[in-house]
Amino acid sequence: MAQAVLALGAAAVTAAGSAWYVPAFADLRAGADRPDSHRHAAAACLTGWTTTGSVAILLLVAEPWWIPCTAAAVGAVVTVGLRIRTAVRRRRETQEAARHWARLRPTRPVPGTRREPRTVALLIGLGLAAATAMAALAAAAGPGAGDWPAIAAWPSAAVALSLATAIAYPRACRRRRAGGAGRRR
Repeated sequence: MAQAVLALGAAAVTAAGSAWYVPAFADLRAGADRPDSHRHAAAACLTGWTTTGSVAILLLVAEPWWIPCTAAAVGAVVTVGLRIRTAVRRRRETQEAARHWARLRPTRPVPGTRREPRTVALLIGLGLAAATAMAALAAAAGPGAGDWPAIAAWPSAAVALSLATAIAYPRACRRRRAGGAGRRR
């Protein structure tokens, strides 16, 4: 009776482990689309859960205790070996990625680049606010206030002007920095 209860528990735990072994199976099936460390980790995960499922079956089928215990021990050793291999491979991949990113980074950040995005957003926001105000004034004036195509063009012109200014501002800042750097040399 004890083996049947343990088998039922191991089967229930194995079924509940699908949250781990189904994504691991998908990682293995992806092949070269995943890094080696992910595939090794997936293999370790699947080995561990397969061991648990095998032990559940062996607890039901085998009479002596040593058979499921041996299967559990072998599965644990293989799983731990794969996890160690995964850790080594992940460390190598991390070091390699750090070397690649180190080559891409500039030696020091360019001064004055922090203000540009805020200023561009402010310029666009002011243009949209001006266009909204113009449209609200035109709507408040009513339909008999004048030439509607001309009135509708003013908000569009305000947005276009703010976008043009927002596009030209960073370029002007870069030119100013490039001109200033040339004078210092």
